[in-house]
Amino acid sequence: MSGTIPEPERKWTVGTAPGIFPPISHGIALFRRPLAFLNSLPTQGDLVEIRLGTLRAWVVCHPELVHRMLMDTRTFDKGGPQYDRLKILMGDSLVTCRHDAHRQQRKLLQPGFRPSRVADHTDLMGREAESLCREWLPGQRIDVSAAMMALTTRVTSRVLFSDSLSDPAAAEVRDCLGAIVRGLFIRTVVPVDAPFRIPTPANRRYRRAIDRLHGIIDSVVAERRRGAPRDDLLGTLLEATGDGHAGTTVTEQMVHDQLITLLLTGVETTALCMTSAFSLLARHPEAERRLQAEADAVLAGGRRPGPDDMPRLVHTRCVITETLRHSPPGWLFTRVTTTETALGGHRLPQGATIMYSPYLLHHDPASFPDPDRFLPDRWLEGRTTTAPHHAMLPFATGSRKCIGDAFAMTEATVAVATIAARWRLRHLPGPVEQPRPAATLGPRSLVMTCEPRSHEPLGARPRARSLAPRATGTPRGQDSRTAGDSNVDDA
Repeated sequence: MSGTIPEPERKWTVGTAPGIFPPISHGIALFRRPLAFLNSLPTQGDLVEIRLGTLRAWVVCHPELVHRMLMDTRTFDKGGPQYDRLKILMGDSLVTCRHDAHRQQRKLLQPGFRPSRVADHTDLMGREAESLCREWLPGQRIDVSAAMMALTTRVTSRVLFSDSLSDPAAAEVRDCLGAIVRGLFIRTVVPVDAPFRIPTPANRRYRRAIDRLHGIIDSVVAERRRGAPRDDLLGTLLEATGDGHAGTTVTEQMVHDQLITLLLTGVETTALCMTSAFSLLARHPEAERRLQAEADAVLAGGRRPGPDDMPRLVHTRCVITETLRHSPPGWLFTRVTTTETALGGHRLPQGATIMYSPYLLHHDPASFPDPDRFLPDRWLEGRTTTAPHHAMLPFATGSRKCIGDAFAMTEATVAVATIAARWRLRHLPGPVEQPRPAATLGPRSLVMTCEPRSHEPLGARPRARSLAPRATGTPRGQDSRTAGDSNVDDA
């Protein structure tokens, strides 16, 4: 027998967010000032009840309870307002499917995200980042948000479709994804459909974007079926169509839904992470200098990163990890109970909506001292003390952990190192745009000035066409990328 005495179960606290009447008040607060509202909840308990209209929901505020929930996917399944909306767009795909279908879907897609396949894509990621760098001019004002979206759209589309998606179609996909993500958030916090049937400009933009994205995917699939097989994710899905591959009958609709899902989840989140990283680096010169010194040492001579360079880009990876902690693109998620259960000692009925926020967990001072400070060094080996608290969850955990986590980390590391070796990005005078919560979190119209690294040759002469739109003045207060982030325009 061990002489160890088991620690007693922690006494969890359960509360209700103040201002529960009128019932719409929490939905309004979550829409208008979401981060402040979420950060106020831990003072009410480890598990806090809120109301979103007539919907009762519980926000899990303690990382240990969140970890327990995410590890029990049979009891706490994908569901709730967020996934009800996503299902309309993504169908019954890897992200939105229920527990009983998830294992087979993941088994089908997993080969495309194995470490060896991710390593194979490193050169593609570096080439696209290098191409972006060659488009910039010294002193040019760069829409960094749009540039990072263009970069991740090209990389993701190449991985999914090889070269089946033309550059104009890729640009359309990028614009459609931006419009869809902006419209999803309000459709999550307002759990009634009536406001979204009104033909407002925002609702029309949202519906047009969805229709166009579906049309582009259908065209790519149809064209591929007429051509030769390709070694990409679309090829894997088409090869499995109808043959009961991995125990699952892959239908035409499933192929379509998985492609929509992988585009939506693979493009904007990584782009927002990189945009936030450059914004934070510009405000933290010491972290930026260390990043540049590492890029100079590892990528000597201006070469692109390769798979063997990944373990050597230590500080770059710390910058990406700290960005995901400080400004996680995926900042709010929902689950639904499949049976009556208990969480934190509180009984929850079957069908209860449960919410958790990586942003809230990542800004808990008990897990991350000085949580509002950008400190990449907190992720150096030997300094991390947060793992036992299960508080760092940018990609979730358990069997429903993001299938593309390693791909996203590699893509962001390669792109940030490639750009940092060649350019410095500087904020314009005036206030710096803060991350804007929508369905995802991050700067959506960040304009910065690019300055060449003095020791680094710029390479090929820049072409006249720029992949990132040139800004002619300071960022506008409102444009098509930011409309509806915190206003009623998307109602």
